[in-house]
Amino acid sequence: MTKLNKALSLIILVVLAVSCGKNNDANFTLKGHIKGLKKGVVYLQKDGDSTIIDLDSMVITGQPEFNLHTNLEEPILLYLKLFKNDGEEHYIPFFADKGITEINTTLKNFNFNSEIKGSKQHELLEQYLGIISQFNNKNLDIIEARFNAQKNNDSIAVDSLGRITDQLLKRKYAYTIQFAMNNKDSEIAPYLALYEARNANPVYIDSIYNNLTTEIKNSFYGKKLGKAITDREAGK
Repeated sequence: MTKLNKALSLIILVVLAVSCGKNNDANFTLKGHIKGLKKGVVYLQKDGDSTIIDLDSMVITGQPEFNLHTNLEEPILLYLKLFKNDGEEHYIPFFADKGITEINTTLKNFNFNSEIKGSKQHELLEQYLGIISQFNNKNLDIIEARFNAQKNNDSIAVDSLGRITDQLLKRKYAYTIQFAMNNKDSEIAPYLALYEARNANPVYIDSIYNNLTTEIKNSFYGKKLGKAITDREAGK
């Protein structure tokens, strides 16, 4: 065996050892299928302090299936990102926990055709988003109606639709707060308080936090919510 062959063999062994080591250490696997995808790169990502962090990636060259891995300490929101060099962002957020999550989607409607099977936290998130989508659809109808009223110089209709918009927003916050209160033993509760109800009355945000179980208060999102409340009270 030549020196070059020996060197190449050593590099291959090192790469295999690192790859196997990473997969052996991982306690989370994302399995997926993207119908219609022939070429691209998929990434498993999470939020960092000031940027998105890549946890794993895989080059797609003909096969539509992929497997991505990482190690999770606790349930957290992750992202499946698709890069296909078209200048657009393609990503699917999902709540992950230890074990296996499956995402099946299509290249044509990557963000919207996704079917996700995985953690109980994600099941709760989808339950929440299913109702919230109804609020969002109603809001879009109101925006269209208000636009038409403005075109027709119908100030009475514009004012009326504005009040309806305000009422709809209050109902949306009320549903979010109640959903979080009803799921005090899930990481979904502090997550919703942080990212879906952050502009609600602080009294309700405090109520969500105080209602959390001790375990959830000590979770990643529970600690972030606690810090957000402390910072608010300190005027930061």
